[in-house]
Amino acid sequence: MNTVNQTIWMTQADYAKKLRPLLPTEAFLPDKNKVFILLINLAILIMGWGIANHLDDWKWYFIWLYLPLSLVMGNSVIVLLFSTHDLLHSRTIRNPWLKKVISLLGLTMLWMPPTLWKAVHNREHHNKTNSLQDPDRNYLDSQPKTWGKWIQNAFVPSAEVNSILLVIGMGHAWGVHAFRNLTSVLFFNNGKTQYPVVAFTVTEKERRTIALELLIIIGIHASILTCLEFHPLKLLLSYFLPIWIGYAGVIFYIYTNHLLCPMTKVNDVLINSLSIRVHPLFDLLHFNFSYHTEHHIFPGLNSDYAPMVQDLLKTYYPERFNLLSAGQAWQLMLTTPRHYKDDHTFTDWSGNKSVNCLIPDQDSAIKNAAEN
Repeated sequence: MNTVNQTIWMTQADYAKKLRPLLPTEAFLPDKNKVFILLINLAILIMGWGIANHLDDWKWYFIWLYLPLSLVMGNSVIVLLFSTHDLLHSRTIRNPWLKKVISLLGLTMLWMPPTLWKAVHNREHHNKTNSLQDPDRNYLDSQPKTWGKWIQNAFVPSAEVNSILLVIGMGHAWGVHAFRNLTSVLFFNNGKTQYPVVAFTVTEKERRTIALELLIIIGIHASILTCLEFHPLKLLLSYFLPIWIGYAGVIFYIYTNHLLCPMTKVNDVLINSLSIRVHPLFDLLHFNFSYHTEHHIFPGLNSDYAPMVQDLLKTYYPERFNLLSAGQAWQLMLTTPRHYKDDHTFTDWSGNKSVNCLIPDQDSAIKNAAEN
C-alpha cells in the first residue's frame, strides 16, 4: 500500500461499481435464515435465565456446570448484535413494525435502541468512515481530555494500556460507547458535546423514538432481574457473565475494524478499514463479521457471500486491501498508541509519541511497532 499522501483515493461507490457485476444476484437477496438465528439466540438466553432461576436448588459443587451455558449465552449476545446489524442493513423484513420489534429485541442486551443504531452506525459511520466526523474512530490528540477520552485511553488496547484495565475494559467498552452516544443525543442533541468521539444530531422524531425504545429496554432488563429474584449468584452467572463475554467478543471485532487504520477525507474503505482472519467456526457463528472491509463496500450484502468479495479484492486491489490475522491485529493494537496525532499518525495520551498507523507491509508494520 502507498502512503496516505501518495494514495489515489477511491470511494466506496467506485469499488461497488467495479465489483457488483462480478457477484451473483442472490448475494443481495434477503436472507430470512438470519432472522431465525436471531430468534433462536433470544430463546437460548430465555432458556438460560429459566435454568438459572433454579440455581439456588443446586448443590454448591454442581454450580460450575452452569459456566458452559454462560459461555453459550455470551455468544448469543454477540450473535444478537451481528444478526440485528445485518437485519437493519437489509430488506429482509419489509413490515416496518415487525422490523422494529425484532430489532429492538435483538439489541436489548446491548442497551442500544435500534433507532440510535441506525443513526450512529448506518448513517454516520458508514457514510463518514474513519473521518473527522465518524463517531466510531479513535479520539484525536487535539480533542479535550474529557471523561470519555480518559476511559477510552485507559481501557482500549494500546502500547500504554494496563493489562488489568484492558481485561475490565473488554467487558465494558461497548457499554461506554452506547452510553456516550445515548446521553449525547437524549440530553443535548446539539452536535457540540465533547465527551463522545464525535457528537452528532438526530431529528426530534428520532430522539423521541430513541427515548421510548430505551424505556422499553430498561423495562426488559428490569423484568429479567426481577425474574432472577436479584439473587447474586443467578445474576452473576446468567446476566452479568454472559453480558461481559458478549461485549468482549463484540468489542474485539470492533477494535480491529478501523482503529489501526488512517483517517481519510475520502471514504476509501480499503484504506480506512481492516478485515481480519479468524477461525472458520467464528465466521460461521458470527455471520462473517471479520470480513469488515467487504461489508463497507456492500452494506446490504448477504454475509454468506463476503468471502467471495474478499477473493475479488485480493484479485483486483491486492496492494490496497488491509487483511490481518486476528492475532496480528491484536498484537499491533497492543504495540501502538490509540490517539490520532494527524490523519496517519498515532500518538499517546501525553502526545509525545509518533507512530505511523498505515499498514504498508503487515509483517514489517508489526515488527516496527513492537520495536517502538
